[in-house]
Amino acid sequence: MAVTRIELEFWSYGNKLRRFRCRLARYPRDLWPETGWSIAGEVLLPYLVSGLGLVAAGLVMDLVQHWAVFQTISEIFILVPALVGLKGNLEMTLASRMSTAANTGKLDHPREKWTLITSNLALIQVQATVVGFLAAVAAVVLGSFSRGNIDLNRIAILCASSTITAFIAALALGLVMIVVILGSRKVGINPDNVATPIAASLGDLITLSLLAVISSVFFEHIDMVYLAPSLCGVFLGLTPFWTLIAKRSPQIKEVLKTGWQPVLVAMTISSVGGLILDKTVTNPNFEGVAVFTPVINGVGGNLVAIQASRISTSLHLWSVPGVLPRRMWQKWPNPCTTFFRSGINSTSALVLLFLVVPGQLLFLYTVHFVQGGHVAVTFTFTAFYLIAAVLQVALLLYAADLIVRLTWRMGLDPDNFCIPYLTALGDLLGTGLLALCFYIDWYVESRE
Repeated sequence: MAVTRIELEFWSYGNKLRRFRCRLARYPRDLWPETGWSIAGEVLLPYLVSGLGLVAAGLVMDLVQHWAVFQTISEIFILVPALVGLKGNLEMTLASRMSTAANTGKLDHPREKWTLITSNLALIQVQATVVGFLAAVAAVVLGSFSRGNIDLNRIAILCASSTITAFIAALALGLVMIVVILGSRKVGINPDNVATPIAASLGDLITLSLLAVISSVFFEHIDMVYLAPSLCGVFLGLTPFWTLIAKRSPQIKEVLKTGWQPVLVAMTISSVGGLILDKTVTNPNFEGVAVFTPVINGVGGNLVAIQASRISTSLHLWSVPGVLPRRMWQKWPNPCTTFFRSGINSTSALVLLFLVVPGQLLFLYTVHFVQGGHVAVTFTFTAFYLIAAVLQVALLLYAADLIVRLTWRMGLDPDNFCIPYLTALGDLLGTGLLALCFYIDWYVESRE
């Protein structure tokens, strides 16, 4: 007997209902509704800690910009946003993917848990090595366009420094992410709220410090012409080994095939932001831009990664790829839907947006206090900086709502695709808006 379309639809909805009942019976605590206060309570401390980590990264950036290697090979400034952005491309994506796995029960079985952990760590090693090398190539190309010359020694130092920095930073941060997610699950905290801020708090500081030290070592031994290319080749040569380990998980094997596009596109977008940074850092009228760049970029990427991870987890819990839940049927949401509609995603978006001003004020004056007035924080600069920070985060939260919906509608996993685009967009918006703030502040002071 032929099966009608109505019977097929009832059968499909029956399967979804049974799946929901199984989840409800198995994970009753995970499905209790969150409130704005509970989200703020879980996010606030990691957000402040991550912000102070970003302030430390800014202070490191302000210090190392005067080192000989940064003064001689200024293409490193182009490299910085792309390389620092790897935490958004890799570690935050890892955190989002593993948080979803934790919230859907995939880490409750020891064998499946360790397969997922080792495969994910191997995956980010492959991606970090390849993207670190390509980021250096992009910095060389953009630098040659703006300066018109190419030096082979500079190319070797840039490629080796970027590749080794990306490899070591990805390994260290990946291990930290795994510990944080397993610990959060054990104590009953939603990993989506804490994992990505911790990645942000450590990512910029570790990456900038490693890049500065490694590039300085290569610059001091620039006469050893084979040192940098040889070490770069060794780390690139390890990628087949990491690839074999990553393929042990079918899910990660699929990411190895399909997950390169967002990472590479994000690297390109961040490199454009790096070109803006290179032009502003070398401008004597913009003293202090190096300090605030990691802060504004990191805070924006941090908050939008939390939102994207939360939306992705809710979609995994309540729907199947390709089908949006009823409350998210709008494929093209407007800003009012993102921030003011009833629902936990709108609540979390508002909470994250409200955290911007008090957090940025704390970070701004922490920089001013630590620098002892070296960086002038005027009323005009503070006002425009806060406007820029709020505008950046509002645009990013709306973009997260839009991109996650479109990705899910296309049948793709947002955990693997969305955060790289969003953090790279955050780097570009943050660097551009920060440069505009410094220009406005300089213009107002010059008129006075």
